[in-house]
Amino acid sequence: KQMWDRVTGVQAEQELEGARKTVSAPLVGSIFAPVRSGGAVNTLPKPTATNLRRFAETPVARRAINCIKDKIACMEWRLEACPDAGDENAETRVERARALRRAFEAPNESDSFRTFIEQVIEDVLVGGFGAAEIEVTGDSGAPVRLYPVDGATIKINAHWNGDPTQPHYEQVTGRLGKDSVLPLLDSELMYVRLNPRTHTVFGLGKIEVAFESISQFLQAHRYAGRLAANSVVQYALWMQDRTPEQHERLIQWWQDEVEGTGRVPVMSSETVPQVLRFGGGTDADLRLEWQQFLLTMIANAFDLPAMLLGVSADVNRSTASEFAQEAFDNAVVPLAKLIADHLTRDVIAKRLGWDDLRFVWNELESRDESTEVQIQLELLKAGVLTPEEVRTMRGLP
Repeated sequence: KQMWDRVTGVQAEQELEGARKTVSAPLVGSIFAPVRSGGAVNTLPKPTATNLRRFAETPVARRAINCIKDKIACMEWRLEACPDAGDENAETRVERARALRRAFEAPNESDSFRTFIEQVIEDVLVGGFGAAEIEVTGDSGAPVRLYPVDGATIKINAHWNGDPTQPHYEQVTGRLGKDSVLPLLDSELMYVRLNPRTHTVFGLGKIEVAFESISQFLQAHRYAGRLAANSVVQYALWMQDRTPEQHERLIQWWQDEVEGTGRVPVMSSETVPQVLRFGGGTDADLRLEWQQFLLTMIANAFDLPAMLLGVSADVNRSTASEFAQEAFDNAVVPLAKLIADHLTRDVIAKRLGWDDLRFVWNELESRDESTEVQIQLELLKAGVLTPEEVRTMRGLP
């Protein structure tokens, strides 16, 4: 801890109850802020946090992110007792669950639970570094506050030995001098790693996995746009037996009298000029099949069926529902459970010390309607449930 303090020049310590210590957007307006340049770039950019966020703003990547993020953010959730909670603290469990739900519904002064969790999921999908600061308020009515943090500004102490009194993380604030980094204890930050690996302390986001495919798709899409707008030369005129002076005069005449005027050019020549096309003059020149292949690769990186990114080949009424269920099972459920585990472990158990409560998404436990009806019928036949209980389960009077 002394070595960490000497390196950083600051010491992690508890401040006012519920007060935020991290900076919401530390690089905005800073001299260290990345410069977003315009113009076409044909080389593959480096997968830095800035480029990852820029790629996340493109239509295809945004569609893939929203397919996962919006589904999770719109799901209903609840706080319930853990399976092994026992009878200890049972008399205060209901009241604590109500207080914690109030805190989650309004995690800070400006966010609702949906806007808060959307920001965390966004960073998880983009770079695998979703983060949120956890601060205890001391108020029994709302015991905790949660602040979304830019995960790209978080550094991890790889030499942290598990001591809760030593900083596990630090945030790069973009300031100068002593305030350039802000140490955070392990209990003060919820850090969600997607695709954790042994060779690095950082996660791997889905945009990182699809980075090269997205870059190639943008280049192919940009080329097809220029080709469709006739800004790419597709043909040339071949004129035989002409001197260089005649060529220059013909080019000058075409640019001055024909090009852009809409007039019909009148030409006289002993031989008819030949038109040489550089392409086939069909949709194949737009490389549409290559773009569809790249869309499939991007969908694979997000664990989504290509149908959700606009690839309609081999999709019909019988397969559409299967693809939608596949997207839910492969892309939504694993990430939703990962978020729920972190909220339970980092916020409820580690920060508040309540190991008898857990966070649960309701829709992850729901079954197909036909399966649900079949189960209820079997339970009715076996005498396990009464008709009144089944009507209550289905929300009927």
